[in-house]
Amino acid sequence: MAEPSTHPILQTERLRLSKPAVKDVPAIIALANNENVSRTTANMPFPYGEEHAVFWLNMANEGFANKTAYIFAIRNGTTEEFLGGIGLHVHAADEKAVIGYWVGEPHWNKGYVTEALGAIICFAFEELGMNKLEAVHLLENPASGKVMIKNGMVQEGVSIADSKRFGKFRDIARYRLLRSEYHLNAGKQKT
Repeated sequence: MAEPSTHPILQTERLRLSKPAVKDVPAIIALANNENVSRTTANMPFPYGEEHAVFWLNMANEGFANKTAYIFAIRNGTTEEFLGGIGLHVHAADEKAVIGYWVGEPHWNKGYVTEALGAIICFAFEELGMNKLEAVHLLENPASGKVMIKNGMVQEGVSIADSKRFGKFRDIARYRLLRSEYHLNAGKQKT
């Protein structure tokens, strides 16, 4: 498995995925301290304060240093505006990674997460040599499942009452993408 020595920067048509930084803390808090955003994720706290943003930055730095996580800020490719976050939590022995992502509500329905996920998938297979990627979404957030499907991920199943969020048990859908499936889809147009 290849391991980058400096935090990678991934460029897409409209986005720049780069290392989250202390300068992002105000924007992270402004976007993440939103119950609508938190409710779409499996584990983002609400309310979301500075201590949560600092924890996320530390997790990104420690994960990269240990090669157990590659966490990126999703930024506007032109203005560098912070839009959200995306990352891989790596299980090196199994050559697999778990993907997670979020984006601020003002940036929903613009295709940013679909674009960012495509870049992360390519990075995971082409640069890190992963064999399998996994992701989940709350069933009450079907838009996240659509993002995964647009990027070639396959639903493996549904886990009923998998986690308790906001006082209610939530069901999750589990998705995967194998290296062999990624190569089969290479070159196909994603819509």
